[in-house]
Amino acid sequence: MVVKNVEKKDNNTAIFQVEIDADAFEQAVNKAYKKLKNSIYVAGFRKGKAPRVVIEGMYGTDIFHDEAVQEIAPEAFEFAVKEENLDTVGTPSVADYNVDDAKACTITFTTDLYPVVTLGEYKGLEAPYAEPAVTDEEIDAQLADMQKRNARYIDVDRAARTGDTVVLDFEGFADGVAFEGGKGENYTLELGSGTFIPGFEEQLVGMEKEKDGEVHVTFPEQYDPKLAGKDATFKVKLHAVREAQLPELDDEFAKDVSEFDTLDEYKADLKAKALERKTEAAEADFKNAVVSAAIDNMTVTVPESMIAEKTDEFLNNYADSMGLPRGRVSREDLVKSLGFTEEAFAAMMRPAAEQQVKADLLFDAVAKAENIEAGDEDKEEFYKKLEEDYGEQAETLKKMINEELMMQDIVRRKAADVLYSSAVKTEPKPEEPSEEAHEEEAPAEEAKD
Repeated sequence: MVVKNVEKKDNNTAIFQVEIDADAFEQAVNKAYKKLKNSIYVAGFRKGKAPRVVIEGMYGTDIFHDEAVQEIAPEAFEFAVKEENLDTVGTPSVADYNVDDAKACTITFTTDLYPVVTLGEYKGLEAPYAEPAVTDEEIDAQLADMQKRNARYIDVDRAARTGDTVVLDFEGFADGVAFEGGKGENYTLELGSGTFIPGFEEQLVGMEKEKDGEVHVTFPEQYDPKLAGKDATFKVKLHAVREAQLPELDDEFAKDVSEFDTLDEYKADLKAKALERKTEAAEADFKNAVVSAAIDNMTVTVPESMIAEKTDEFLNNYADSMGLPRGRVSREDLVKSLGFTEEAFAAMMRPAAEQQVKADLLFDAVAKAENIEAGDEDKEEFYKKLEEDYGEQAETLKKMINEELMMQDIVRRKAADVLYSSAVKTEPKPEEPSEEAHEEEAPAEEAKD
């Protein structure tokens, strides 16, 4: 193979040709023939039994060329990348190919190149940091939620109130016709939970058991298209009204719901954990702000292929989180399972994907500028942590790990630490009052005049 006419464009793309000698291309054509012969009909021959020369005589000598090029293109592309030391990203494409009279083939490739990154300031950056704090009111709210989860429900002989749990039958009608999914029997519903469409639960307040009633609602515009915006009437009947009896907030309660002996100890633990969560969130926000500032200071043009790859990575992560086996569920089905069209999903994910790609490029550039590397010690530390976290499963996970990507991730984490360790935490700016607030204050200012 011979690489020719390598041309690098300003938009991080390259165009080049790879010439494949006649013998190598002949092997690719023969592979194409064996792959396609069963799908080609030739009179007088059983399917798959027609000689190649007969098929080429009937359909033309180039009938197998497209498939042959697809067969040999990956090898030719990899050869060119190594020969010319090209740093490519994304999936290359075959722009054109030509087979000459001597049966040699020349393939023209186009590919994206790893973009040139010009770093700006990345050390000593300032970013806002909101000092985390936990109020007594927040702890009280957690305790109230825990009380509710441990409440006893008793049947009461009175009209339903907000906060009660009711058992009811219901059937919905739109334009006088019962609609699909609008019927339920012995359904348990907490009044005030917001489980049903707006206005439904409120109208059950005041109803009594075993008496027929009606609820009138309007479906939201953002709803099933068949019902969106329509008025509907639900015929309802309550079979039970249950009142929650909350446990007392005392030491016995603490013993029942936690490992602590006193309520004060339990509250202190809740506060400590809440503070830990808020601290983690505050640190994450600070680090994200530092990275965003460094990204704003650098100059780079991100190839579309890198954004597309990152979008696919996000989608694969979703599949993993849902326990869906990769390769067995198509991309189209994954996107549909999220409730999106391909176009809507790509548009929604683009900002996050582009920002993540820029962050990766930033960390790679910082690592190069700071001569950051990852070695055997880093690898051993990673695997040791894996064993601590996953125990016996660690050996199975090790076999699934791409070590090249793992080492790349370690380098990027080290580069990120350079940014974080030198960054300066600043007081968050007070939020500016909204236009509505200004409008509300205006009459008072006029009154002073």
